[in-house]
Amino acid sequence: MNRLFRLWRGELPLVNAFWNWAVIGGFAVNAATSILFLLLVMADRPLAAIIAGYAFSLPYNLLATVAVWRSAAHYDGDPRWAGIARIVTVAMMALLSLT
Repeated sequence: MNRLFRLWRGELPLVNAFWNWAVIGGFAVNAATSILFLLLVMADRPLAAIIAGYAFSLPYNLLATVAVWRSAAHYDGDPRWAGIARIVTVAMMALLSLT
């Protein structure tokens, strides 16, 4: 749990927050919830599908976006990389959340 608090506060290195939590974790969580969504739709359970499809992915996407944003504020390298990480994460999480 301490790691999640550190992630939320932006205390993890930007490379970790971006690649591990936003990119890899984001695709894994969103792929899993999309599959669950489709299985529940095929089982004629539309309400359960909507809940399962968004109840897990939206909070995760918010966590990853906030984490990258805050980690970018502490990044000591080239500020362009921090800006790119922020833009890519917001765009990617918005796209994943809307699909």
